[in-house]
Amino acid sequence: MLAQLSIKNFAIIDEISLSFNEGLTVLTGETGAGKSIIIDAIQLLAGARASVEFVRHNADQASIEGLFFIDDHQHMAYKVLEQFEIPIDEDEGSVVIERRITSKGKSICKVNGKLITLAVLKELGAQLIDIHSQHETQSLMNPERHIELLDFFDRDGLDQSKEHYHELYTHLQSLKKKYEELSNNEQEIAQRIDLLKFQHNELNEAQLQLGEDDQLEEERSHLMNYERIFEGLNATYESLSAENHAMDFLGHAMSALEQLEDVDKDLEELSKQLKANYYSLEELSFDLRNRLDQLEFQPNRLEEIETRLFEINRLKRKYGKDVNELMTHMAQMEEELEQLENKDSHLQSLEYEIREAEKDALTEAEHLHKLRKEISEKLISAIQHELQDLYLEKAQFDVEFNTHKGEVNWRDRHVKLLKQGLDVIQFLITTNPGEPMKPLHKVASGGEISRIMLAIKSILSQHQGITSVIFDEVDTGVSGRVAQAIAQKIHRISNKSQVLCITHLPQVAAMADHHYLIKKDVSKKGYTNTSVHPLSATETVEEVGRMISGNEVTETTTNHARELIEQAEVLKG
Repeated sequence: MLAQLSIKNFAIIDEISLSFNEGLTVLTGETGAGKSIIIDAIQLLAGARASVEFVRHNADQASIEGLFFIDDHQHMAYKVLEQFEIPIDEDEGSVVIERRITSKGKSICKVNGKLITLAVLKELGAQLIDIHSQHETQSLMNPERHIELLDFFDRDGLDQSKEHYHELYTHLQSLKKKYEELSNNEQEIAQRIDLLKFQHNELNEAQLQLGEDDQLEEERSHLMNYERIFEGLNATYESLSAENHAMDFLGHAMSALEQLEDVDKDLEELSKQLKANYYSLEELSFDLRNRLDQLEFQPNRLEEIETRLFEINRLKRKYGKDVNELMTHMAQMEEELEQLENKDSHLQSLEYEIREAEKDALTEAEHLHKLRKEISEKLISAIQHELQDLYLEKAQFDVEFNTHKGEVNWRDRHVKLLKQGLDVIQFLITTNPGEPMKPLHKVASGGEISRIMLAIKSILSQHQGITSVIFDEVDTGVSGRVAQAIAQKIHRISNKSQVLCITHLPQVAAMADHHYLIKKDVSKKGYTNTSVHPLSATETVEEVGRMISGNEVTETTTNHARELIEQAEVLKG
């Protein structure tokens, strides 16, 4: 859930910090007080695009921070965090999202202190926050989203089949792409063959050996440092083996200690250690002498190496970062040349692979279609029940499948396999008996659209696993018993997910577990500022009374507000 929200220098908000709890939290206030601005801030935490217009006048930047707690370690948000290597304290399950918008238009996103892209934030935000506004309600009416909503209704039942189909579909598209590339016109293929042959010959003539560049670099370094190596080895050898140097003194010491073995048995072990060290150094001295004898300055060899490395580096600039990569590239060119020069046989082979892959994909797509049909029946029944609760008892809801059927034939397109399978669906509804079913987006009444959206959201919120659901004036255009039904429906959603709701309906405000009042004031300096205040039980009664009657709150409206809140407590159970 969203536990803490801090906003600074955002639009007409100077600085506010809000704490939220589980259940239903309502935010009320006069029109224009800044209620939707708070929703705008939360949308930025969910990955919405920022605008410099959000930065408060005369401020350098606007900042929004949100603290979320995720109790379920199997939650999809954890998978997103793991995928993008974002750290999280699994004991607390806390996620801190930060947005910064500068007055120059730059936007900075952080999650738990790690800088991320807007695309990553949007993916994470989709698992944490679900915002429904009047605009979003219209977005829900988009038929292209209906298959997504249907699949959400039973993700556990569909995920395995969808994943399997996606793998088959991706493989099929890859084969088709290869076929198209190989089927390009003869002139392009001829040009490609000429280019590949030229590049392959250039690499082949170089007679490259695995790791050759590294070996040559090492040998060149050795030859270029010949003088330093010789002087160092010679100085070491002279120090050990020249007359009156280390080995002579060690020999005298060894003889002297050896003569004491008969006198003191305790010195025998020391004598053995000295002898062992002497012989080791003597062997090292011989090795140094051999290395010095083998050293030979070869200016011609150094020139050969420089010439060879120059040629290898020239090829690297064209084909790869090292010799191993050049040889891999050469092998890939050989494979492509073989395919192009024997195009017809490869095309036949690809045709067979495509037909088999499409049959496999079609089989899984048909299975996916069958599952969706079964799920759609359950969704229809569930939404029908929700619509009755919202006084749309005469309404009829349906899911229309426009499914491509027929024998699979990828060239003649008898069946069109889509990314989501065979199905193109849309939701249909009729709200008046005797009228035909119509696409959801053609429902005219704003109040009906709000109720239909809320019915769908009531069902899907149980399956989406979103931690925070936000409603921004989705109750517009309703009143009376419908308003009460909407209030109860919104509160029921808050039993599964935290709900924040901006509303003008006293029925919804009365159902709140927590109530915030949003006010707009003008300072002595002439600056407009939005502030948010948590309301006590007494203040809640006053605010609900104001929502019932308008600006003037009388004793009658106060009593009405108190009665409405008491009834809401009974309904909440």
